[in-house]
Amino acid sequence: MPFNPENTLWYDHWLQLKQNRSALLGLAIIGAFVVVAFLAPVLATHDPLVQNVSLRLSKPFENGYLLGSDDFGRDIFSRILYGARISLVIGAIAIGISLTVGTALGLISGFYGGTLDVLIMGLVDVMLAFPYILLAIVIVSILGPSLNNAMIAIGIVGIPRFARIIRAQVLAEKENDYVMVERSLGTSDLELMMVSILPNCMAPIIVQVTLGYAGAILSSAALSFLGLGTQPPTPEWGLMLASAKQFVASAWWVVTFPGVAILLSVLGFNLFGDGLRDILDPRLKD
Repeated sequence: MPFNPENTLWYDHWLQLKQNRSALLGLAIIGAFVVVAFLAPVLATHDPLVQNVSLRLSKPFENGYLLGSDDFGRDIFSRILYGARISLVIGAIAIGISLTVGTALGLISGFYGGTLDVLIMGLVDVMLAFPYILLAIVIVSILGPSLNNAMIAIGIVGIPRFARIIRAQVLAEKENDYVMVERSLGTSDLELMMVSILPNCMAPIIVQVTLGYAGAILSSAALSFLGLGTQPPTPEWGLMLASAKQFVASAWWVVTFPGVAILLSVLGFNLFGDGLRDILDPRLKD
């Protein structure tokens, strides 16, 4: 029988997603930022690092600057475009760290249980006892302020969320009949976890990845704003806000446009994540 994608569960989810306007809006915002980040060299009207002090703090649409210039005469529009690249990369790498390590810990903890479960979940609970951004600040302070260390810190503080979600799913899945049957057939523990159990835990993982991406972008901007993340003169949104805070009253555009970029990107991922949760979580269905 030929494969028909319309008969798959994922196609059904796609049909439900198309009926969720907020999720589609979030997906459109995410898509726009991805396109902007990819085409930044083409869309940028200036070099984001080139300074022109004689034209510093130019207003929007003045002196050839679409969104104005900052206190060093750099084009804000071009810096926001290139900042989208940095934010998306930070989110991808940070979520990759959280997902990989958190999934491994959650699988091991939920599958084997016992003392191993107590030790792993004890460590997770200790990490969750600290506020998210505070723990990230501590880690970056230890490693040293830089873009790479900020990504590592954000990835580490996101591990407990994935570990707890995966553990809960594994505890429920490993009691199902298909797991018992595969055990009786001599399936190895690794194959059982990776091939049989993990694919059935993908729905909450996908939702957490989307929501976690928004948190990673916001956290990276916060760390850069505090001087612990991306360092000057890199065009990063949080760093742009940090250097512009003294011009809030005198040059509103220097602060407003980077802030709007952060707002829209986080909003897009949150809207899309909430829509996915409505579709993939059976407890929220009528």
